[in-house]
Amino acid sequence: MKLKSPGMQPIQIDEKIAIAKHMVSQWGDALGADSGISAQLRELAAKIEASAGASLRSGVARVCRQCEQEEGGSCCGAGIEDRYTSELLLINLLLGATLPGSTHSAGSCRFLRERGCTLHARDIICVNYLCARLQKTIPPEKLFQLQEANGSEMELLFLLHDRIRNFIRRKST
Repeated sequence: MKLKSPGMQPIQIDEKIAIAKHMVSQWGDALGADSGISAQLRELAAKIEASAGASLRSGVARVCRQCEQEEGGSCCGAGIEDRYTSELLLINLLLGATLPGSTHSAGSCRFLRERGCTLHARDIICVNYLCARLQKTIPPEKLFQLQEANGSEMELLFLLHDRIRNFIRRKST
């Protein structure tokens, strides 16, 4: 499957998911067999878990859940899924995430469900964004700890994303 060339319509999320699934079927075994990629995937899973723990300890997860469930909306609004690349969705599939076939709620991101995001590796905006409410209600030292964990996750995700992209380019030529 080829990506659209510059100047054409942006690739829609359904097509990105299809491309990611195609990449898993074509490259999944080879990616898993690459010692550097498999090590980074394991390390990323640990960093994602650390970020999730920091989110729980800081209270951010609680505040976000309240906003979504009690106030009828959150930052995970419709269209956020458009930020995701096929490669980032591929990383999610390699990490065992589920890519839903449809949106759960019309005003929400495709990947948001009742128990949170179905993705493991998320776009930087999904990880780093702190609304004004969070900035006011969460103590600064807890936000700092969360941002440190998130930064470590994002740094490794960037490196892994780049490594996978280069791996596929090399194998495709």
